[in-house]
Amino acid sequence: MQAGVNPPHIHSHPMLAPIQRTLGIFAICCAALVSPAFADDASEINRLFSAGQVSEALTKLDTLIAARPRDPQLRFQKGVLLAEAKRRDEAAAVFTQLTIDFPEIPEPYNNLAVIYAAQSEYDRARAALEAAIRAKSDYAVAHQNLGDVYAQLAKISYTRALQLDPSSTAIGPKLSVLRDLVKTIPAAPPPAPEPSK
Repeated sequence: MQAGVNPPHIHSHPMLAPIQRTLGIFAICCAALVSPAFADDASEINRLFSAGQVSEALTKLDTLIAARPRDPQLRFQKGVLLAEAKRRDEAAAVFTQLTIDFPEIPEPYNNLAVIYAAQSEYDRARAALEAAIRAKSDYAVAHQNLGDVYAQLAKISYTRALQLDPSSTAIGPKLSVLRDLVKTIPAAPPPAPEPSK
């Protein structure tokens, strides 16, 4: 998901590698909303961040947000950078506020799910992804991530069931399949979404 820049990516828990691919700068509603000024600003901020100048990047971003507080792209970019800087609580606060101010945009819900999953809060991740899908029913990344979260939840349930009933012959094979599934889901970033019409 990008809008004129190559975004940073969150590196989540190794078990959650399938979910890490979901963060990035996004296109809101349609390509026409992505102004050249935003693309230039976003590129400069990402350049500073990539060069290790995290404070400078966030300061520049905060200045832009102060001038355009209702700009969801700038605020989303701040959430991405905070998450990449391992300031996940602050990133979650940014994404949560975006879901309140712009409930029709699915990407902030999706990125909240990434943060929750990285903290093994799979029920919260599931709820956030379901909200993303309610906002945009054809949002393939959220559907895929929801499947990954359900796989994690199933793995947890089967592990617990096996602890409670170690003699069960039905649980072990299911758990084995889930472990293999979680290991084999690729962690590549998704393609950029098509602009909405």
